[in-house]
Amino acid sequence: MSEQVSPGPALLDVAGLKVAAGDRLLLDDITFSVATSEIYGIYGESGAGKTMLGRALANWLPEGVHRSGGSVTFAGRDIGSQGADRVVTGRDVAYIGAKPQSALDPTVPVGPQIVEKLRCVRPELTREEAERRVLDLLREVRIASPEDRFHDYPSKYSGGMMQRAMIVDALCADPALLIADDIVRPLDVTVAAQIITLLKDLCLKRKMAVVVLASSLPSLRQISTRIGVLHEGRIIEEQATEDLLARPHTEYTREAIGHVPRIWSTNETPPDRSRPDDKPLMQVRNVSRTYHVRKRGTFRQFNDVRAVRNVSFDIKPRENLGIVGESGCGKSTLTRMLTWLEEPDSGEILLNGQSLAKYTGRQLLEKRREFQLLLQDPYNSLPPRTTVGRMIEEGLRLRSVPAREMREKVKHAMTEVGLSPAIYDDLPNALSTGERQRISIARALVLEPKLLILDETLSALDQGEQAKLIDLFAKLQESSDLTYVFISHDLAMVRKVCNRIAVMYFGEIVEIGDNRSIFFDPKHAYTQTLLAAAPTLDEKPFEARNEMMVEAVIG
Repeated sequence: MSEQVSPGPALLDVAGLKVAAGDRLLLDDITFSVATSEIYGIYGESGAGKTMLGRALANWLPEGVHRSGGSVTFAGRDIGSQGADRVVTGRDVAYIGAKPQSALDPTVPVGPQIVEKLRCVRPELTREEAERRVLDLLREVRIASPEDRFHDYPSKYSGGMMQRAMIVDALCADPALLIADDIVRPLDVTVAAQIITLLKDLCLKRKMAVVVLASSLPSLRQISTRIGVLHEGRIIEEQATEDLLARPHTEYTREAIGHVPRIWSTNETPPDRSRPDDKPLMQVRNVSRTYHVRKRGTFRQFNDVRAVRNVSFDIKPRENLGIVGESGCGKSTLTRMLTWLEEPDSGEILLNGQSLAKYTGRQLLEKRREFQLLLQDPYNSLPPRTTVGRMIEEGLRLRSVPAREMREKVKHAMTEVGLSPAIYDDLPNALSTGERQRISIARALVLEPKLLILDETLSALDQGEQAKLIDLFAKLQESSDLTYVFISHDLAMVRKVCNRIAVMYFGEIVEIGDNRSIFFDPKHAYTQTLLAAAPTLDEKPFEARNEMMVEAVIG
């Protein structure tokens, strides 16, 4: 829940803003104001126009898009004005996007990149002054060992550290207005909670105005004092945060609130479709994985980092198993081993009682039909110049399925996941995020697997699309006897869909249990910390233990 601040005078005034691409209106009659020391939230589902609004506020509209009406005034000046007193993006107004990886050059260390950007908007600063300012900000956003991290390349930064670096990039020129576009969506709950706390602290300390655009109402509840609801390019209502959540004025907002999964205010648990006499579908037995990581500043010295440590559990047929933990806990490494993209250093993984290590070449290819991986990013996982049908066919082509049979299987899989067979020969460019994720699901289903491993598969979707895909997964499980492993940082989603949950911390499973015991009676302090950090519309029964909220080094 957001803390109340004492806003200062109005800094940003938006009146009747219209944004268009050619003759097509993207934003219509957007009106609101934000005061200094205030955090204003804008909620919207995917496609509502959040990113376009954020870029319009920063005077950073893409080519071919223009402001067709209304005004955006910063400190009494139109953001599009010219001359000596014009508003400068990067100096007066700063923008942080949802994908920090794409904002940094992977070939240049993080610190020098930010220094160069700072000197572009503050040319009066010497290089030494700019470096001191960036180092001070790295400390302020709580990046450990900033002198060392200053010279690290982006590939060495975790997701949480990358987002903090982008906050430094945005704040180093001392802007009066910060625009943050869905910046916590890709982060795990503890890091997201830290970023939210950090933004609130910086807002008060620096007397900034902050506009936060997000597709998560629970996240906005944590940070904003007021929320405007954006739908189809228009703000359809605006209220103080708690008033909007308690008494929404529009049916759309009521439905959006209804889509938010509850954690503690419901007694519902997902149905358990496993049977007492079922043998495990997959068995994980004492698996470990160690990486040799070069020491910073050396060429021939290495540290051994144990990403996964003696992990054991069973996966039962037709169950939904959740694996949760913050970035760096070993979830991604474990996922790669479950799908046999990496082999464990020790221990074994068995599928239907047979060790995966015994299969090679063609045998392993055939065995992979039984377990499929669904990835997080529905954009980068789909080749943009390959038709929808051809993408879904790929697994069947590798197995030499006849063309006519292959086409029928693909169309059947598309229908099962709610895609029209009419887009068989279309490119994915014009498809929504949810439709792209359905292509990934169809690509896996066409092979008729028994186990689907979902690595943050729903994290890129807004809550409405998440709800649709959760319903789809339930229907597919009933019709095809599917078993799911959900690897996720979204605890509310895990609470809604998973029968059993395993909690990972620094490469180990510290707690595993049924849905109710994990969420209502957690035994481990780290589990309690995760639950305390989870964004939710519920009241939380647990307090965070700050000493547990740390970042690891291997994802």
